[in-house]
Amino acid sequence: METLKKVVTNQYFPAGAVLTAVLLFWIVGLLGGLSLLNNNQPPLTTLTWMLFVYASAVLTPLAGLLAAADLIRRWRRNRAAAPASAAFAATGTEPAAGHFDETATSDPVTSGASAPAEPAPPKGSAPGSTKPRPGRKKAA
Repeated sequence: METLKKVVTNQYFPAGAVLTAVLLFWIVGLLGGLSLLNNNQPPLTTLTWMLFVYASAVLTPLAGLLAAADLIRRWRRNRAAAPASAAFAATGTEPAAGHFDETATSDPVTSGASAPAEPAPPKGSAPGSTKPRPGRKKAA
């Protein structure tokens, strides 16, 4: 039961399940899964089956490509994060958010650059209008 729980909660499970279902669908189709069309069936059954197969033939490659792209993206992200997490585990500390690069940033106060006194007002606002609008309360 623990093994099943680990598999189902794995981050690769949803994309892996979709990719497996797509591959299984195409393998069954190539091995004769479309034999329902060879039997003498009522026209509505044949039409329904044909619409299902058509929709599946169009949508399964798209689902397979998206699942494969998701698996590759997750694998690359985890592979890139492994050396970083190993380095942090060795030191026992993690850097603060945004401090992953080792380049020094310049402080505008110490570098002599002057920061603007206040941000510009958003477009569409009327800075000269100070009349209170009816029905609105002024913030305290």
